[in-house]
Amino acid sequence: MTDDVLPVHIGEVEVDLPTLPTCVPDALRDVTSWDDDLRPGHGRTLRLWELLASLAARDLAVARAVEPHLDALAVLDQASSAVSRGGTWGVYAAEGPGAPLAARERDGGWTLDGVKPWCSLAGVLDSALVTAVVDDGSRALFAVDLRADEVTPVDQPWEARGLVEIPSTPVRFSAASATLVAGAEWYLARPGFWWGAIGVAACWFGGAVGIARRVHAEATRRPDDRLLAMHLGALDERLAAARVGLADAAARVDVSGAATRNGTEPEDDVSRQAGRILAKRVRATVARTCEDTLRIAGHALGPGPLTQEAAHAKRVADLEVYVRQQHAARDDASLGAVLAQGAAPW
Repeated sequence: MTDDVLPVHIGEVEVDLPTLPTCVPDALRDVTSWDDDLRPGHGRTLRLWELLASLAARDLAVARAVEPHLDALAVLDQASSAVSRGGTWGVYAAEGPGAPLAARERDGGWTLDGVKPWCSLAGVLDSALVTAVVDDGSRALFAVDLRADEVTPVDQPWEARGLVEIPSTPVRFSAASATLVAGAEWYLARPGFWWGAIGVAACWFGGAVGIARRVHAEATRRPDDRLLAMHLGALDERLAAARVGLADAAARVDVSGAATRNGTEPEDDVSRQAGRILAKRVRATVARTCEDTLRIAGHALGPGPLTQEAAHAKRVADLEVYVRQQHAARDDASLGAVLAQGAAPW
């Protein structure tokens, strides 16, 4: 088995994973038939995150397609929603400049009007969970059929050189029928919201592992190159620290019980703050590991693999884009502001 198809182990014990798809179309076909236990907080969080990391080590775009689908199913379960889980799903909760997407209740049903930004794969998915503003100004969560005539991806170029297969362009909703999943800011305030954010970091981690494996392969071919050995050692230090953080987080998620409580039950302030801090720490640690991995691998390998090896060049470009879901100094400032409200945590 070559390095690019090896699973990524976050924990100390090997876990069983399904057969991994190798491209986005295959992933969107296969994911609908996977086991129904790929949810954070149900005792198998480590398996979920190792699956995402293993997908990402092979192809980050595949992980980027799968992660929101699994997240949507977890959200529907937590909301105890009667919405059918069939088909492929996305989660569209980003906001942008301009008027937000608006939801109106009419004749006992809901419709959505406006434009929602950053709707990944809207042209090929079946359904999505979408946040929209209701009359009182709060954001509610809705399930929407993306194949409906009233739902139209905006014809806008996707100029990315990374995650090329994951166009994330706006979608226009024109009195589109929607099913209310939860209201009153439930999506962001629900117990366990932050655990899903760590799942994204598991994808980033897998992408970094894929790049680091290329450095390892080079080092095994050139065992006398001490500078290359130094680069490999530096990568190992960073990846090991990120792996420990993810493994610890998986254990904490499973013992918290947050994701298994009914979504309407309030979460106490201490638990909510602990989840937020944990997610921000882990995401920042993994994001910094990714940035260091990109830099160190570039120094170790030079321009050759970036210009002559399609798989490596793709991994680098994909990770550059994906890890920017971490907002760098802004997220550091957000974490610091939370910590400043309490006693020193160390």
